[in-house]
Amino acid sequence: MFWQKSRIFNKKIYQISENLNFKKDFDLVRQIRGASISISSNNAEGFERNTDKEFVYFLYVAEASAGEVRSQIYLAFDLEYISKLEFEELLESVTEISKLLSGFIKYLSTKA
Repeated sequence: MFWQKSRIFNKKIYQISENLNFKKDFDLVRQIRGASISISSNNAEGFERNTDKEFVYFLYVAEASAGEVRSQIYLAFDLEYISKLEFEELLESVTEISKLLSGFIKYLSTKA
């Protein structure tokens, strides 16, 4: 479920970072896109591993990337690259993904 949500989130990040002011900040655009992609990519890579322990490791990496994106969303808002509404929507989405990841990590960790 969080993989699907992270795909939708990736698309939002790409669309919003195409905004004219945002787009000019090449470093932030590269960082926020990369961190956003890392969320879904690490989930996918972990899923393909043979053990829950390895899967959990990649889910932790995905969760850390979600934290990185959160920080970058704040910066984009502080620099006025995104509106308050865009900020709130992105923050809500990435926070939900983080909670789903955290819950799944706990589930897999107690299952082992």
